[in-house]
Amino acid sequence: MNPRTQITIDPDMQRRAHAKAAALGISFAEYVRRLLAEDLGEAKRKVDVSLVFDLVDEGPETNIARDKDKMVGEAVWKEHRRKTSGKRSERVRTKVGR
Repeated sequence: MNPRTQITIDPDMQRRAHAKAAALGISFAEYVRRLLAEDLGEAKRKVDVSLVFDLVDEGPETNIARDKDKMVGEAVWKEHRRKTSGKRSERVRTKVGR
């Protein structure tokens, strides 16, 4: 368990720090921890694995372990269609000498 620390901050600085943390989508405490870690050059804390896997909370649920081949195939196909849409494929005709 981490020990608690109490600090005194100028009210304007505290208001701005809370606003910055909110803009980053993190708590004030996490904002202060990140600033300290960056300034002290300490190793980053072990990241919770849910941060890697809980990236999207909208759309249908997926099962990557089961459907990865299908999902990769669909993504590659969409990228191919995006790159080739609107472009006419032209065949190069050459004469065959006999």
